[in-house]
Amino acid sequence: MKSLLVRWLVLALSLLVAAALTNLLLPGRFIAKVGSVGDFLMLMLGVAALALINVTLGTLIKVLTIPLNCLTLGLVSLLVNALMLLIAANLGFGFKIDGFLAAFVGSLLLSAVNAVLLAFVPRPKDDKE
Repeated sequence: MKSLLVRWLVLALSLLVAAALTNLLLPGRFIAKVGSVGDFLMLMLGVAALALINVTLGTLIKVLTIPLNCLTLGLVSLLVNALMLLIAANLGFGFKIDGFLAAFVGSLLLSAVNAVLLAFVPRPKDDKE
């Protein structure tokens, strides 16, 4: 349970960093800010929604697009990830994205930042390699 909470917080931090970096490239297109406790709770709810959408709908779409994924050597997965981020942003929980390009750049940065931050999080002892 502690590991899930830590990963949830890391994903929220990754979303904030990815939004800030995306705004450097595309100003005003990916907005995620925390100014109060209510904003933080909405962001955490948005991150939970993103994770749930990615696990359910994202997995289904990735399975359905396996032939296209093979033809494009995995580039379709990048588009699916951007679409899942855009869908989660349109729910209105803690962050918003204007346009598919911002979602695409944001999903790339979100994945990269999340991978870097998770490298610093120790694994629980029950995980086997």
